[in-house]
Amino acid sequence: MNTWEKAYEKWNTFQNLDPALKKNLREIKDDKAAIEDAFYKELTFGTGGMRGVLGPGTNRMNIYTVRKAVNGLANYLKVNCVNVNDRGVVVSYDSRHMSKEFAVETAKVLGSYGIKAYVFSELHPTPLLSFAVRYLGAVAGVMITASHNPPEYNGFKVYNEEGGQIVPDEAESIISYIEQTESELTVPIIERTELLEKDLLNWIGSEIDNAYLEQLKQISKLGEKDIAKDKALSIVFTPLHGTSYDLVLKGLDQLSFPQVHVVEEQAKPDPEFSTVESPNPEEHQAFTLAIKQGNKVDGDILIGTDPDADRLGVAVRDTDQSFKVLTGNQLGSLLLDYILSHTDQALLPNARVLKTIVTTELGRAIATHYGARTIDTLTGFKYIGEKIHQFDSTGETFIFGFEESYGYLISSFSRDKDAVQAAMMACEMAYFWKQQGKTLLEALGALYEKHGYFLEGMSSLTLKGKEGSDKIAMIMEEVRKNPLKEIAGLKVEKMEDYATGKRTSFGAQELQETMDLPNENALKFILEKNSWVCLRPSGTEPKIKCYYGVCEDSKEASQRSLDSLKDAMNNLINRVVQHN
Repeated sequence: MNTWEKAYEKWNTFQNLDPALKKNLREIKDDKAAIEDAFYKELTFGTGGMRGVLGPGTNRMNIYTVRKAVNGLANYLKVNCVNVNDRGVVVSYDSRHMSKEFAVETAKVLGSYGIKAYVFSELHPTPLLSFAVRYLGAVAGVMITASHNPPEYNGFKVYNEEGGQIVPDEAESIISYIEQTESELTVPIIERTELLEKDLLNWIGSEIDNAYLEQLKQISKLGEKDIAKDKALSIVFTPLHGTSYDLVLKGLDQLSFPQVHVVEEQAKPDPEFSTVESPNPEEHQAFTLAIKQGNKVDGDILIGTDPDADRLGVAVRDTDQSFKVLTGNQLGSLLLDYILSHTDQALLPNARVLKTIVTTELGRAIATHYGARTIDTLTGFKYIGEKIHQFDSTGETFIFGFEESYGYLISSFSRDKDAVQAAMMACEMAYFWKQQGKTLLEALGALYEKHGYFLEGMSSLTLKGKEGSDKIAMIMEEVRKNPLKEIAGLKVEKMEDYATGKRTSFGAQELQETMDLPNENALKFILEKNSWVCLRPSGTEPKIKCYYGVCEDSKEASQRSLDSLKDAMNNLINRVVQHN
């Protein structure tokens, strides 16, 4: 009997198996492929948590795999943190299938260890979970979400006591405790009534929302009189069936934006995300209904948040009056310029801008122009959160953090990307430029004129299964063994290998230096003419991704350079794949 067959048999004969999951097992009892896929491995707990398809099995998101993860987390907290029982763990959840159920299951397992759980009584955004951990002085946080994955998915994200996503060292330790759990089916729990009797389950009401909104108001760059004045800006807002509806509307009301038009078809939580192909503001199709409404109400700006409200997409009017969706790099650059231009000059020398290694270099150019310093982190907002925590001891001032995948943070009262903060600042910024007689696209054009036409792109190759994983490893090994000295006719000036932590400069002589970054399997080539290429395997999908950045004097020249880099790297990757 195969390992997956044994696992299936264990579940199928477990007397106390959840009735809904038992019914699901019966439905696939004659589908060998479906059973194998559900049981051939355990759902992977990665650097931030786990994410998977809902259903029965060790390779699925269900109450038992959630309990196992919480069991490992509880044991980790008991060993590595202080006053765990009293400080407790904050738990939030989004609009997906089983989200609230998984939140309660989390409390049940924590309660069996005597650890108090603070659970939001209604669904709430990820940034509220981050904020609540620090506000309540909790020892950790758990967010039940699969972000913008398809409806059949859910996930389990862990946050540390600083309100940031756990970093690799923390994740590895938690995983070691999860692996010590004998069986996901027999993890101890306490039922809800007993949790309430023992004060181990505390439902969070409006207190956290109010405290968050008070902090949210402080991020504005407007004076008190300007904040109180009604603003002539037509805003169309869609929460894409997720969690941001209340907080975004209350936040905009605080800033006196009376013309907010909600896309009603997408206003209510819907685990099926029935009006979109994907509930992801990075995808232009997610703005279809918002654009339709924007044309009806003569909208100035369209804003859309993903289901757990940690990513924000924005669309604005083009010269032909059509709406254009800004890239994450473009919106981030605009926000950065607005924030720095409205910051006291005396604070700028100590100001720090955080971005990832694959985020636009326009951000660095803007920061340098104002006298602020830019620091690169590895890909993933957890590293930005970790760096902000370091600033608490170094005395450096966090001013803005962003990544190309639509994640932004303006103020560190949250320690993860925050679409609610970003929505407020994007609308305030659009209002500011409208007062100057400009659209956001015109403001962006002015940034390009001043700093150069920065353009970015990304391509990926999907290689599934063990053979695919081997080929991805082979590509990375090949490029490491034979470092590129030129790409698309552009000379390589430096190579940064994040797996070894070494930066190599190529000049009259080859020089090496150590980078102050955690290790990650990624390679970046810094090219002449402000261009770069970064190659990295995806941490969540069977893909190898290649990111590109260029800077020329015009959009056309930048597009030609970007296309050349893409062609060169795609040819290189295909050549390695075909020869091995």
